[in-house]
Amino acid sequence: MDIAACGLICYECEFFEQQCPGCYEIKGKTFWAEEIMPEKICPIFDCSVNDKEYQNCGKCSKLPCNIFNELRDPNISDEDHEKSIQDRTLRLKSNQ
Repeated sequence: MDIAACGLICYECEFFEQQCPGCYEIKGKTFWAEEIMPEKICPIFDCSVNDKEYQNCGKCSKLPCNIFNELRDPNISDEDHEKSIQDRTLRLKSNQ
């Protein structure tokens, strides 16, 4: 299973292979990050992989952190966002 640094499963993403070959392949420089982040890199990827040198957020003692809470898809409800964080956190911790 291809798990992104944030705990998403790459092949389940609607943009995988169309607009994104996977965050590790492009070193976190996702198409959406170019639009909202000055660094043009996913802040979750940047923190976990670049700064902390983890494979993903699963080993981080702060999981889920403020970045997880603040970085949300504007097209989903607050409830769906919370559910996504819970699912991804569980997935990341269980794959360590």
